[in-house]
Amino acid sequence: MKPELLAEKFPRLFHMADRDAWPSIQKHGLLSTTALLDLFGVSGEQRRALESQHRPECVTIQHPKHGTAVIRDQKPMDDKGLTRCLQGVSPTEWYEILNRRTFFWLTEDRLERLLSAGAYRDKQHCVLTVDTRALVERHLDRITLSPMNSGCTKPMPHPRGRDCFLPVRDYPYDAWAKKRRKIDAVVELVVDYSVPDVAEMVLAVEYRQAGKPPIPVNAR
Repeated sequence: MKPELLAEKFPRLFHMADRDAWPSIQKHGLLSTTALLDLFGVSGEQRRALESQHRPECVTIQHPKHGTAVIRDQKPMDDKGLTRCLQGVSPTEWYEILNRRTFFWLTEDRLERLLSAGAYRDKQHCVLTVDTRALVERHLDRITLSPMNSGCTKPMPHPRGRDCFLPVRDYPYDAWAKKRRKIDAVVELVVDYSVPDVAEMVLAVEYRQAGKPPIPVNAR
């Protein structure tokens, strides 16, 4: 897939974060779980539990300088489902693969599905809308695309492995577009480790909750 086509087909990206995450994102950028653990100096058994194992609930971590941060849960995924669907990697490796990445939906429909999921519909979340072209121009070498929700195994654990994430130019967009609606030909855009300058590419920051009007947040 050509980067220009990606930006043309999907001009906006969406990231759902903890409701109070925006001030930290402005300061440090959009951090993966691994990058956040690095920043907060989390190590040892606590790090292993957060980075290499399933997180059934959100976890708050603290740092004397950086304050608090919330690492989001992984309720749509579990060890049982991963054991059934993973190819060539273990559940532990998969958690580590995902935790090193930052994730964006390519359509608002996908965002709304997550906002409306049972575990999240009663809560307010911070949603970033990001300019695709700007992100691709700055971070193309660290971007991969996925044809599925890589962090979900419910209700059906679709097969997946390391080749679930492909560089933009290697992604078979046309093949997926023939199998699905074109809007579903790419499901996730993923950036390795972090997007330190994401605030410069943000088009909107909103508090959003399923079934309720978005509430704009001062993005600057």
